[in-house]
Parts: sequence; C-alpha cells; structure tokens
Amino acid sequence: MSYAYQFLDEIATADLAFDAVGDSLQDLFQGATNALIEAMADPRTVGCTWQRTIVRIEEDPASLLFDWLSDLVYWKDAAGVVFNHVPVTLLHRSDGTWNLTGMLYGEPVNGSTQALRDDVKGVTKHLYGLNQERGRWTVRVVLDV
Repeated sequence: MSYAYQFLDEIATADLAFDAVGDSLQDLFQGATNALIEAMADPRTVGCTWQRTIVRIEEDPASLLFDWLSDLVYWKDAAGVVFNHVPVTLLHRSDGTWNLTGMLYGEPVNGSTQALRDDVKGVTKHLYGLNQERGRWTVRVVLDV
C-alpha cells in the first residue's frame, strides 16, 4: 500500500485544499481519507470509543470518493465525533460498479483532550478532479472550512 497527501496553502485562501496520490485506486481513497481526518483533528489525540460502518456503491470512482469524503463530514457533524482512523476497502464489482466499505473509528469531540484542527463544513466541487497518470491515481480536493 502506497499513498501520500499534501495540504496546499496556495490553492484556496479561505478554504483548505489537498492533493492525494496512490499507486492504486484503493491507496488513493485511503490517502484522501487520511488527509480529511487529519484536517479535522490530530488522530493521535483521538480515542476509539465510537464506530460506524459505511457502505457505498457507485459506478464512477470520482463520484464515489466525493460522496465518501462527504459522508465523513456528515458523521463528524451528526454524531459530533472526530476520527482516530478510518480503514477503507474498495472493490471493483463484476457489474462495473465500485463497492466501498469504510470503518469509522473515533470519539466525541473534546477540545480539552484532542488536538482539534479545522471544522470542515463540506467537500466542494471547486477544482475537484480524480485522474490516473503514469500508473498513479491523483485527486485534488478543496474543503469548505
């Protein structure tokens, strides 16, 4: 498994942007997921007292990633949690669709014990793009904070 992400200060001054890359689509999804949870809080300061399984099936991997990242923001707000880790499994099914299963592990927000970062309000379509170049997958994501 090989992925990386980098936050981009010069892309969106009022928002938060990052690029993620992966050797496979699975790696890219994991890298983008990790970038998002890092944007919200330092995961090393977050426990694992809360968990949720999310399953999504879509035909287009770009739409799937966008909706998946949006799900994480939704659960942050709906359950009032931040995340410790979020393993992702991505399968390409025989009917041509993509099946994503993600396990969300975290705990309720607690500013006295957690290193909270940005309050991400949503994933935007601004500059959003998922591409495959020279055998590597890339995505640019801009978050509304």
